[in-house]
Amino acid sequence: MPRTALIVAIPEAESAVGGLRLAHDWSAPLGVPAHVTILFPFADAADVDEEAIAEVVASFPAFAFELDRVGRFDDGPVWLHPEPSAPFAALTDAVWHRFPDYPPYEGAHDVIVPHLTVSSVPVEVDVELPIRAVAREVTLIEEAADGRWSVRRVFPLQGVA
Repeated sequence: MPRTALIVAIPEAESAVGGLRLAHDWSAPLGVPAHVTILFPFADAADVDEEAIAEVVASFPAFAFELDRVGRFDDGPVWLHPEPSAPFAALTDAVWHRFPDYPPYEGAHDVIVPHLTVSSVPVEVDVELPIRAVAREVTLIEEAADGRWSVRRVFPLQGVA
């Protein structure tokens, strides 16, 4: 079954970190844009309830944020921190509450840290920060049989026409 994920794509970050992501993040060459993950892995493609996702997402307002600093997880990945990060965490919590069979990262982490992954391995990241952006939508992406990911549907946040 094809996998899915819910993300907030951040096109404003592509020019700054797109090349690094292509070289060091497994998902970028497979079509996944620069993003903050809301829920991964999510439901098998055939089991996705798009209307329920739309309902949850529409209850959240669009919000401005900036990627303000570089972070590193103990196991190697390098990422950018969104500030404020609370709206991303709230979206994750709400979607997870609505779909309790799909805990973030399969429940592997006690605390979910909203972030934009730049590299799956330790690398030096020298980008001009902050990167200002606006979260306007949550995107459902789907993995094809060849491993590439594409947009299945976009769910606007409240206040976005």
